[in-house]
Amino acid sequence: MFRNVINRGLLRPAASSRINAYAFGRCMSTETKEAIESAVKSAPVVLFMKGTPEFPQCGFSKATISMLGQQGVDPMKFAAYNVLEDPELREGIKEYSEWPTIPQLYVNKEFVGGCDIVMSMAQSGELTKLLEEAQALVPEEEA
Repeated sequence: MFRNVINRGLLRPAASSRINAYAFGRCMSTETKEAIESAVKSAPVVLFMKGTPEFPQCGFSKATISMLGQQGVDPMKFAAYNVLEDPELREGIKEYSEWPTIPQLYVNKEFVGGCDIVMSMAQSGELTKLLEEAQALVPEEEA
C-alpha cells in the first residue's frame, strides 16, 4: 500500500538536524502524511511495525502482535503496516504520532502508544476495555 514518496524540490535535513526538523514538522511530505492518515483509517486497529504479523522483525513488534492476538483482536478489523518496506513511512509515522519508536498502535484512529504502553494497558485491563469499546475483538460466539 505504501510506496516511496519523494520530497520533490525540498531539501532533506541532515541526520543530525532531523530532531529539530521534527519539532517543527518540516520533514514529512504531504503525500506521506496523507498515506499515513489513510492507513490509520483503514481498520479499527492499526499497527505500524517492523516486519509483518506473520514474521515480525523486532522483539517489540513481536510482543505487540502477540498481545493483540492474546486479546482476541478480530483479523477482519486489523491492519498492519511494515515500516521496513518504506523509509518515508518509517520516519513519517514517528513525526505523525510525535512518538520516537516503533511499533505504534492506533485504535479507532487514535494513537495508543508503543509496546511498553500496550503491555502496561494489557496488564491493567485497559487494553481489553479499549478494544471492546472499538468492537475490535472476535465475538464471543466465534471465539
